[in-house]
Amino acid sequence: MNNLDRINTILLVDDDDASNFLHSIFINKLDMDVNINSALNGQEAIDFILGKGQEQLELPCMVMLDLRMPVMDGWQFMKAYEELVPKKLKSQITIVLVTISDNKEDKERAISNKYIADFAQKPLSDETFKALIQKHYSLAAI
Repeated sequence: MNNLDRINTILLVDDDDASNFLHSIFINKLDMDVNINSALNGQEAIDFILGKGQEQLELPCMVMLDLRMPVMDGWQFMKAYEELVPKKLKSQITIVLVTISDNKEDKERAISNKYIADFAQKPLSDETFKALIQKHYSLAAI
C-alpha cells in the first residue's frame, strides 16, 4: 500500500498515443478527481517525475509504465528511476508495469524489483484501473 491515502495524479507512460488516450478515458470513467498526464517514453517520464521543464512539480502518485518503448524503455526507465529519483519521492509513487507481452521473464523481473508495485497485462480496462487503485490506495469505494 502506498504511503498516500488518496491518488491525485497518474502518469501514463506509453509510446502509443492511442493507448494513453484510451487509458485516460478508462480512468475518467471511474469519476475520480485525478489529474492524468502522459509521457511517450521513459526519458519523458523521468523528466516529469524530476520536474524538468516544469514550473511546478506535480509528482505522480501512480505511474503506469509500458515496457516496450523507443528512446528509453520500461527497464531503462527503472534503472534511471533507481539512480536519479530521491528516496523521499519514491515513497510517494506506485509503479505498475504494463505490457502486452505475456513474457514470463518480464513478469518475474517486475515482481523482483522493489520499486514495481504491480504488473498488468494489456489491454487495460476501467475495471483494471479500478482494481489497481483500490489495491494500492486506501480509498473509499470508487
